[in-house]
Amino acid sequence: MLGLLLLLQVLASCLWLGHSEVLNSFDSCPQFFYAGTIPNDALNPKNPAWICQRFRNAYHYATLYDKDRRIPVYSAYIYHPAQGKRPKSWFVEPQLTGKSNLKEMESEKRLIDQYKISAEDIKESQAVCDDYRGLKGLDRGHLNPSGHMDNDESKMATFTLTNVVPQDSDLNDSQWRVYEDIKMIEKTKGCTTTYVITGAVPGKNSVSNGRVNRPSHIWSAACCPENEKPAKAWGAIAENDKNQVEELSLGKLEEKLTEHYGKTVILFNNACPRQ
Repeated sequence: MLGLLLLLQVLASCLWLGHSEVLNSFDSCPQFFYAGTIPNDALNPKNPAWICQRFRNAYHYATLYDKDRRIPVYSAYIYHPAQGKRPKSWFVEPQLTGKSNLKEMESEKRLIDQYKISAEDIKESQAVCDDYRGLKGLDRGHLNPSGHMDNDESKMATFTLTNVVPQDSDLNDSQWRVYEDIKMIEKTKGCTTTYVITGAVPGKNSVSNGRVNRPSHIWSAACCPENEKPAKAWGAIAENDKNQVEELSLGKLEEKLTEHYGKTVILFNNACPRQ
């Protein structure tokens, strides 16, 4: 009997470790940050979740999520652009429900039908598909876009609502897409590995009856080592109601984010040049 109790205690602790692995740190997925250095805590919201985005038994990128505003603060990933089919299914994060130790993203329908998690529990701390239905002039804007991933599993993994924000449709379809699809290819020439952090500055407005914050700005930063050369870095930022993207140095981007957050923002390891 004592042996059985000890076994149950061990199993319970393992389940808890699986639960906290995603929500309390990026310890399981430091590979998505240059030199393993994550942004400093100036960006951290009051109610954060650290998500190592897991799909089909592999981690694909990392997301810091704001459970109160129901938007990601940023997603960090390694840039591997490739052609491929655009996924159509959307996922949510089971562990944000507080009712599941499932380590991988799942569809809302499967969580409700198979795992008996209520729709109310799912939507408590994250956005759901209904939040984005019927929005006018706004898209589900990916922070880590599927086009920056090089295989079907990684592309599918970007289609979680913990990786999107309400983004101005014109910006998403035009100048931000130009930056993602064209400018990034130009800027990464000569790079051996490109580390990207793309984020959203919380705004004063919201959608879906106040459930989901509408960011004031979308931004992106990148740092990459070159063959036998020092690393190079750059940034971009756009107001989320204008079809314009400002390209700037990493240092200038950090300065702008410092102004928005009221705290000194540091996105990358010091090896990444700020000029």
